[in-house]
Amino acid sequence: MSTQIKIDFVSDVSCPWCAVGLYSLKKALAELEGEVTADIHFQPFELNPQMAPEGEDIGEHLRRKYGASDEQLAQTREAIRKRGAALGFDFAVGKRDRIYNTFDAHRLLHWAELEGRQLALKEALFRRYFTEGQAPSSHEVLLAACAEVSLDVTRAQAILASDEFAAEVRAAASRYLNAGIHSVPAVIINNRHLIQGGQPPETFVQALRQIAAQG
Repeated sequence: MSTQIKIDFVSDVSCPWCAVGLYSLKKALAELEGEVTADIHFQPFELNPQMAPEGEDIGEHLRRKYGASDEQLAQTREAIRKRGAALGFDFAVGKRDRIYNTFDAHRLLHWAELEGRQLALKEALFRRYFTEGQAPSSHEVLLAACAEVSLDVTRAQAILASDEFAAEVRAAASRYLNAGIHSVPAVIINNRHLIQGGQPPETFVQALRQIAAQG
């Protein structure tokens, strides 16, 4: 008999390690089919809440934020690309040259959960940014992603034209910051077990089996 677990996946759509973490988790859950059934909820985390909608050159941003050299940044990009490729996700080389504000994306993800399409939209947004190099702050890109996953585009337009779900997203983001979550992905299982970072599938398999065994 499969054990039902709740997973709160705290992440940002502009975070490459969050994409690695999600596809690792999906691979682990596929391996655990019949043992574990997961109810996944994507929770908001903004890596750059003060970022302007037009974004910033990603190299300049990362050099300033982390003090990393161009060589170090290239090594990290290649490590992420290899991790993604092993999981079936394409971090396209040379497509992503800017980093953007993601608040509107989080508002649509909040709505998509109410519509039962949150995972589909999350994956569409990851692919559009990391594989196709599209801006997750662009309303055109966001609406295309909604259409892709069969969400009501007219409703999505109305949300983007207003401040709907802004308070809910800010409250959720603050809740996780206040709980001590300052880097993502942060995977919280059954409200009490934390797995931090873009872990490999085997780490998730081991942890989920242990948690399921505890009942």
